Amino acid sequence: MKDDIWSRNEIESPCVKICVVHPESRLCTGCLRTIDEIGAWSKMAPEARRAVMDELPSRAGQLTKRRGGRAARLLR
Repeated sequence: MKDDIWSRNEIESPCVKICVVHPESRLCTGCLRTIDEIGAWSKMAPEARRAVMDELPSRAGQLTKRRGGRAARLLR
């Protein structure tokens, strides 16, 4: 059953609760938003939110694979 009391008529956040900022692109690896966009999201107008949402798919290519961690150790 849907709770209409708490529903809002606004664009939902693209957050997927994987909040890690990529060191080179400075984008969140989960939702692909910038830190500024994440911080301003609750105050953004619906038009601004829609503009960000429309741009997110094109940002995926900006994330490069990190060279550290377990994968880098296995290559040695």
